[in-house]
Amino acid sequence: MAILKRMALLLRAKQPVFRNLELHVAHGCNLSCESCSHYSNHGHAGTVSLEDADQWMKLWSRRVSVKRFTLLGGEPSIHPRLPDFVGLVRRHWPDTRIEIISNGFFLHRHPTLPGILAADADNKLIVSVHHDSDEYRERLRPIFELLETWQGEHKLRVDIRPSDKNWTRRYEGFGGAMLPFEDGDPRASWKICPARHCKQLHDGQIWKCAPLAYLPMQKAKYQLSGKWDPYLAYRPLDPDCSDAELRAFAALEDEQACGMCAAKPRLFELPNPLHRQRGQAGLPA
Repeated sequence: MAILKRMALLLRAKQPVFRNLELHVAHGCNLSCESCSHYSNHGHAGTVSLEDADQWMKLWSRRVSVKRFTLLGGEPSIHPRLPDFVGLVRRHWPDTRIEIISNGFFLHRHPTLPGILAADADNKLIVSVHHDSDEYRERLRPIFELLETWQGEHKLRVDIRPSDKNWTRRYEGFGGAMLPFEDGDPRASWKICPARHCKQLHDGQIWKCAPLAYLPMQKAKYQLSGKWDPYLAYRPLDPDCSDAELRAFAALEDEQACGMCAAKPRLFELPNPLHRQRGQAGLPA
């Protein structure tokens, strides 16, 4: 057994390393954060089955090492089997740090989650706060009380992340009127991107980032401008890629596709995501 473990460690030491690999377990979200980089404010729906996720991870876990694996969405707690994904990731990448990023509102649906997360010191729950209004804070009050209980009973690691404090516009417009920035400086866009190391595991392929991975979902739902065609032509990494292609992908920084995002931060004050904003009125509340 010790020999097999050493062999596994040696094998992983030779693999390309991803700083962060993310998986959407659910595409829908109960909030409507303007200019969400995952397009979760556009009324998408659907979840990833454990069986599909298991197959996707199996394709890659023998080929890449992952420092941090993040379960998110959309809103991951929409998925009725969210706790089961923790063990699934741990089985495929035994040494990775596992994080769940949630807005918190549906965590009460998963009473087994704190025990499962707390069973491993490398697991963590991150609650992302998207507004600082009294209304939003009041809605969060029972969630924070639940988290205090979970921390007391399970010693669960919880981080509270004020995500609205440095919110940036990731594209112009909404829905069919959505447009890329095209500032003409992909290197600058990559350097300021907060998710430049957040690769996506989606449909069995590995994508450079969330805006590219989920852009085809936008195209399927909306009649997007032809300005998006160069970015829709992006090709993710297939599981049957060569080792050389995999190493090149892991080492790649900016590329032309990065030009869809702004080359300088477009900071703005995020409207209360509990309410649909103008231009999103056709979406379900």
